[in-house]
Amino acid sequence: MTRISFGTSGWRGILGEDFTFDNVRVVVQAIADHIAAAGEQQGGVVISCDTRFMGQRFVHEAARVMAGAGITAFVCERDTPTPVISLEILRRKTAGGINFTASHNPPEYNGVKFSPSWGGPALPETTGDIERRANDVMGSLCRPLPSLEDARQRGLLVSIDPREEYLRELENKVDFDAIRKLGKVALNPLYGTARGYLDAPLLRHGVAFRMINDRPDPYFGGQPPEPSESHIPDFIDLVKNDPEIRLGLATDGDADRFGILDADGSYIEPNYIIALLLDYLIRVRGIEGGAARSVATSHLVDAVARKHGVELHETPVGFKYVGELISQDRIVIGGEESAGLSIRGHVPEKDGILACFLVAEMVAREGKTVRELLERLYGEVGRFVTRRENLRLSPELEKSYAARIASLPARIAGTGIRDVIRIDGTKLLLDDGCWMLFRKSGTEPVVRLYGEASSDARLAEVMTAGRAFIGS
Repeated sequence: MTRISFGTSGWRGILGEDFTFDNVRVVVQAIADHIAAAGEQQGGVVISCDTRFMGQRFVHEAARVMAGAGITAFVCERDTPTPVISLEILRRKTAGGINFTASHNPPEYNGVKFSPSWGGPALPETTGDIERRANDVMGSLCRPLPSLEDARQRGLLVSIDPREEYLRELENKVDFDAIRKLGKVALNPLYGTARGYLDAPLLRHGVAFRMINDRPDPYFGGQPPEPSESHIPDFIDLVKNDPEIRLGLATDGDADRFGILDADGSYIEPNYIIALLLDYLIRVRGIEGGAARSVATSHLVDAVARKHGVELHETPVGFKYVGELISQDRIVIGGEESAGLSIRGHVPEKDGILACFLVAEMVAREGKTVRELLERLYGEVGRFVTRRENLRLSPELEKSYAARIASLPARIAGTGIRDVIRIDGTKLLLDDGCWMLFRKSGTEPVVRLYGEASSDARLAEVMTAGRAFIGS
């Protein structure tokens, strides 16, 4: 029987193999027991899903398990973005939220993402407890479950529609009147949960837009619902071939990640968006405070923080650590290179919808394209070029990896190593300002190699040295 294991973004599995109704009942029962052990069962739990196959069935089964534990399930009437669930947790002061989503993963996957009462992704101590409880009861019978109708009659199942509350919050965070003056924008929810969330505020404020892939599709049009350059060729063509479109805004399946296209259809790396928004929020909006980024995210964010004299927090990979800083009101913005960010005063969870509209506001108020804003920033703080590669290890290399990474050379890529950071993987800060990061996958023989330099040529040298060090 497959062991339940929570990764960076929750428990995920392939539908019909690992991700089954039996396993879902076990995981949700473990969450219910975790909530009861904390004495928070009176708060209830928000439950929803993305647009994946059988999502609403899994939601209803989770509601039955919660009702069987005496915990009220606030069930969203339709598939719902992850950040919307986060806001609803905070607004209703619930014990947490369960979202059935595999985020940007291919359609054959589904997952359970649990957010505790503070609204952000569960921290390791929480997921560790849930994982232990789930594996302890794996294979045993769950408690008797009430029917949906019985749960509803007992007040343990309540249908909710959190959309308007979220849109109201969004309109308090974004200057849509400025966006209206920008001109036409393109929208792409990638067949996921952001339909009705990306377009609604633009309709209300008279913003011209064109939207594609705006129907729910459990197959996501045959592509993983990831708004990265390789997965949105139709969107790139749309923006590139319509001279009226000033900006392309995309979100992933559960709308916690973003993808940005400039006016010419060129894809802008999330690393640069985080840095640009940090600069914009401090310089134009006048918001005070520091910034946070994951260990794998561009040091362009650091350069902007130095420019404004604010503190920079470096976290392990996983938005839970950034979200915790947002929850504590310690930062203006926090983000990850994997296209997740949020800001002070908003939910402590990645919000791709907010990210898209903040970029639109920035472009509108600055009167420049994203590329022009980035070149201006480079002129102020220097140029940063980043890359990530997945290096597959042979059985021999996998056996020797731990010893190799523990015994670092004095020099690499033609320069000395200034510092080594091991908060998540092994990150080498080089004497010339470049860096490389090695992060080994916990599930497959792969090392993720990240690198950054001040030019494409120097980055090529850094990445070549990184591959050679691993032996790949």
